[in-house]
Amino acid sequence: MAEQPQTFDAIIIGAGQAGPSLAGRLTGAGMKVAVIERQHFGGTCVNTGCKPTKTMVASAYAARMAQRAAEFGVVLAAPPGIDMTIVQARAGTIIADGRSGIENWLRGMEGCTVIRGHARFTGPREVSVDGATLTAPRIFINVGGRASVPDLPGLADVPYLTNTDMVEMAELPEHLVIIGGSYIGLEFAQMFARFGARVSVIERSPRLIAREDEDVSATVREILEAEAIKVHTGAEIRQVARDGAGIAVRIETGGGRQTVTGSHLLLAIGRRPNTDDLGVEAAGIATDARGYITVDDHLQTNVPGVYALGDCNGRGAFTHTAYNDFEIVAANLLDGQDWKVSERLPGYALYIDPPLGRVGMTETEARKTGRKLMTAKRPMTRVGRAVEKAETQGFMKVVAEAQTGRILGAAILGTGGDEAIHGLLDAMNADLPARFFQRAVPIHPTVSELIPTLLADLRPEV
Repeated sequence: MAEQPQTFDAIIIGAGQAGPSLAGRLTGAGMKVAVIERQHFGGTCVNTGCKPTKTMVASAYAARMAQRAAEFGVVLAAPPGIDMTIVQARAGTIIADGRSGIENWLRGMEGCTVIRGHARFTGPREVSVDGATLTAPRIFINVGGRASVPDLPGLADVPYLTNTDMVEMAELPEHLVIIGGSYIGLEFAQMFARFGARVSVIERSPRLIAREDEDVSATVREILEAEAIKVHTGAEIRQVARDGAGIAVRIETGGGRQTVTGSHLLLAIGRRPNTDDLGVEAAGIATDARGYITVDDHLQTNVPGVYALGDCNGRGAFTHTAYNDFEIVAANLLDGQDWKVSERLPGYALYIDPPLGRVGMTETEARKTGRKLMTAKRPMTRVGRAVEKAETQGFMKVVAEAQTGRILGAAILGTGGDEAIHGLLDAMNADLPARFFQRAVPIHPTVSELIPTLLADLRPEV
């Protein structure tokens, strides 16, 4: 006789950033909830993303400041060195603490059943986990994503790394070759260059981080090249092959063909959702051509009662957007609200040093709307806090609607940019016009204090 299905009020597949918090709200509302996790609690952020990489970024920043110590009147007895085992151990400790903290929270949550295993849909309201069947009227998918592996000639015959491998590395590559000149690739590029590796970045697009404005891309390239990082843009990869103990990447650019040979190869060309082994077809759940689960403005799939949250829905690629997915679902299901994904203001950061903080439209995107615009730009050399810290690379800029003064987007590429951008992000969320800042009395000396000045410099474009 077949085992009877286990019945719940809700099933959550995956314990990333959205799942555990949603479990807390649902159980708090008196529901019986199952949380299924097949590998590590915490998702990408805790295990291979934000937490370990920003821990390593902090080590790289310390290395850079030690190298620059004499500029600040600090005399070291010997040149600074790097112990990669300690760098990796710091990241490992933070990963382990994050995993255990989330798992312990869920296991101690009243009304929550934690199940270890690989969940697969067997119907629109039913999943199978290692032979056991679970049913619920509501199912929430929070399975995240992983690094994409491109179909490159010869790649199958050479060893390569992804972001998952990089946070576990306890050795320093002699020459790290990175395929992909966007956010993940550039963070690892600067990080390992500061640890002492030679680094080359290969990007197919004509410029780095191509979704950003051209001035942002150009300045980021200048920052990286100033630290001896070799950048190849507009590069088509013709072949990847072994070269003795190393790896040779044969590329073709506008300048002709050349070979970049390194000791290690990192693939950083994007992400893909973890939906290919979830059995979504058995539930009739629609996905797009890349495997992302299709959702509506309330994050519900085409199957009523089934929702997709976080990276797997293709509506955001960050920890904060995944968490906001939880907030949207909880507000709508439990609080009688009508929150929509389309109302979310895009914001994110690139954690090179100095960091890039971004919110809203790029200047390029704003121009495509056909609106009359006002723009302003200020170099970090004219920001007192940056001068005092001797960190004057970059700039801050903003674009606004000329008629209303409504801020459309902003970028702060400079020291503290990832924090200072929130002043503009908050104003945009509140839909406040630029003139709102003019009576503000910001704290000196900070990077944020220049935001009112920047906005006062907004001028209509001719």
